[in-house]
Amino acid sequence: MSDRYIIPTELESERLYFRMFCEEDFLSLLDFFQDEKSVEYVGGKILNEREVWRHKLCLYLGHWRIRKYGPYAIVEKNTGDLLGPVGLWYPNDWPEPEMKWAIRRKFWCKGYATEAATTIMDMVKKELGWQRLISLILNDNQRSVALAKRLGGIFEEEITFNGLTASIFVYDLKSKSIRGSLSES
Repeated sequence: MSDRYIIPTELESERLYFRMFCEEDFLSLLDFFQDEKSVEYVGGKILNEREVWRHKLCLYLGHWRIRKYGPYAIVEKNTGDLLGPVGLWYPNDWPEPEMKWAIRRKFWCKGYATEAATTIMDMVKKELGWQRLISLILNDNQRSVALAKRLGGIFEEEITFNGLTASIFVYDLKSKSIRGSLSES
């Protein structure tokens, strides 16, 4: 199996570095997945060390290996702190590739999710030429629903997903620059 990926393994935005996950990210991921508020819409339960290692860190790396793309580890440039996973996500039971984000709580409300998501959308448009991208968001997750709408996401349909009600938001990547459309709103 080739290690050739179909998207860059590193990106950069104004305040963030995007890179593949590595072993050194384990403690920051553990911090995220042991915070009750952070995991509320990302599995809904606190994870122990073994679960974070096997079902998160190894999962993110394995996704890159199998799909040739995946979620990036988002790192704050000024501090080197890991914010969380943001990027492309397409498990075998998903309806289509999704843009996901999950930011550690201490970094909420600073515009990082918006900055990271617009960088991902620009990259997908440029590197993959995809016409659309989705986000699958649990309906109770009002912060993510609001972000999806700010990013230009249009509600497409409501589905039952893992026993919960979720909405699919669609981003039209055929339109002009993603960043341009955000700055105009």
